[in-house]
Amino acid sequence: MKAAVLYEVNKPLQVEEISIQKPGPREVLIRTTVAGLCHSDLHFMEGLYPHPLPVVLGHESAGVVEQVGSDVTYVKPGDHVVTCLSVFCGTCDYCSTGRPVLCTDTTVKMLPGQSNRLSWARSEKLNQFLNLSSFAEQMLVHENAIVKIRKDMPLELAALIGCGVITGYGAVVNTAKVTAGETVAVIGCGGVGMAGINGAAIAGAGRIIAIDNNPAKLQLATKLGATDIVDPANGDVVQQVKELTGGGVNHAFEMLGRKDTSEQAFAMLAQGGTATIVGMVPFGQKIELHGFDFLRERRIQGSSMGSNHFRVDMPRLVEFYMRGKLHLDDWISAKLKLSEINEGFAAMKAGKTVRSVIMFDA
Repeated sequence: MKAAVLYEVNKPLQVEEISIQKPGPREVLIRTTVAGLCHSDLHFMEGLYPHPLPVVLGHESAGVVEQVGSDVTYVKPGDHVVTCLSVFCGTCDYCSTGRPVLCTDTTVKMLPGQSNRLSWARSEKLNQFLNLSSFAEQMLVHENAIVKIRKDMPLELAALIGCGVITGYGAVVNTAKVTAGETVAVIGCGGVGMAGINGAAIAGAGRIIAIDNNPAKLQLATKLGATDIVDPANGDVVQQVKELTGGGVNHAFEMLGRKDTSEQAFAMLAQGGTATIVGMVPFGQKIELHGFDFLRERRIQGSSMGSNHFRVDMPRLVEFYMRGKLHLDDWISAKLKLSEINEGFAAMKAGKTVRSVIMFDA
């Protein structure tokens, strides 16, 4: 099968012929239909986060089950599924206490370099990425890395739910638990940011402030539920937010993974407010905050994959889309072939896209 391989950081991906194992116990072989290009992949391509190389990247995807291994009872061939990198065991302390996204069982949630599911003619080991590797025509995954969805849900939109949507929506609804009437600011209106804005609207937030320097993205944000927009080109972002709200927001969400915007998220909080850092701040980089600000019970926290319970959350998100509450139709900026993957990441880096997707049957 064909797959896009990262050999070296800051170098283009190369499409290669590789092989994949047959399903073992509790494993599922999926024919990949769609894979989204996510900023998290770009972080690894640029070396901002370490990973053993060479590796087949990709983690936001949807497809059709081809084969199942022994002991698999959750899905059967022909089922439509969405993948999720937060594979869970279901029995560790975190899974048993309702936080499966933090699962610690490395026999299921394998560490980087641990998997032997992919192979090729070369002598060096080919690594699987985040237990998925969806920039390939097929994926071999644990059955607890997928969720079954209704077949009338378009797979190109379902793929977005597997990372970008669940991350942004979940950060608002699951991690921060935004309630009706609260004020929300979202810094960064890419795919994850758009999901956060749409999620805040679904949660009933009273005021939703979208912050970005791209006019087209700000326009889309208003369609998804933003009540106000802030462009950094018009002056200090924190000051603009405080003027709009009369003192700050109850919740600020940083969706870009940058030091400066993480600090801005905390600075724009009202008393008792919470900043949730969703974006992947580069490995080893520190965030600086004023200690005095904590005296007014301001908080800062992280969110991993939207603190999801994806077997529950993703079907609900599909239903939200089918009922017109989750607006995904305007998200896809480009539909690409696997051979065009590097152009897709270049457009992402230039800030030209909300989401580009690889269509494997194109």
